Amino acid sequence: MSAVPDGKKLVRSPSGLRMVPENGAFTSPFSLDEPQWVPDKECPRCMQCDTKFDFITRKHHCRRCGRCFCDKCCSQKVALPRMCFVDPVRQCGECSLISQKEVEFYDKQLKVLTAGGTFLVKVDSSEKSETMVCRLSNNHRYLFLDGESHFEVELSRISSMQVLTEGSTPGEKDICSYMSLLDSQISEEKDVCSYTSLLDSQISEGCSLRASGMVLQYKPPGSQNLQQLHMDTVDDKRVASAWLAAMHKAAKLLYESRDQ
Repeated sequence: MSAVPDGKKLVRSPSGLRMVPENGAFTSPFSLDEPQWVPDKECPRCMQCDTKFDFITRKHHCRRCGRCFCDKCCSQKVALPRMCFVDPVRQCGECSLISQKEVEFYDKQLKVLTAGGTFLVKVDSSEKSETMVCRLSNNHRYLFLDGESHFEVELSRISSMQVLTEGSTPGEKDICSYMSLLDSQISEEKDVCSYTSLLDSQISEGCSLRASGMVLQYKPPGSQNLQQLHMDTVDDKRVASAWLAAMHKAAKLLYESRDQ
């Protein structure tokens, strides 16, 4: 184990070399823990094709799910940034497909989120709105909002998120997503689409459906009462819309991580 600059350290595990925060409190909310490997004695056969292991057919563990496979079913080495591996690691077919999609999120959406977008921000029922730049912190744990004032929202304290499209307002049918991060459940209201609809529409440059705002509900530090944050795109709306679409993908990733 060796220390490196900017609060991270290199750790060698049975699965490979990992670059992790020195202080676990600063671990990215997008990170996943390494799985426990299925013990060798409990997997005499490949858990995919049922081939029996012997001296010729060796067993391999998928670094993402920890299950046992033969070389044919676990031959791909794919980057796994959510577990902080330095190099691509061996994964089964199912896990490699998931990891490849996540690599795109790390390579593209996270860069958009940390770069930030400009929004007109209003907190709770306040009449006053303020133009602010909203960006994701470098450790991915906070949303920083900077304008004449500054405040932060911790991702782990967000209870719900709505991404609005052009022409929609909170509560209308054309709200494209509802994302519950703390409560682990999607809203059952019929007026709210499933959280995947924004992704399926692929809101981006040139798309007929464009994100125009976001409504967050979160619990401030030391409080159990929910506050609402309303953000509308302003100035360069194309950049802000791309930021909202990236935020939606981030929320989806966090939600799905509850089952991993």
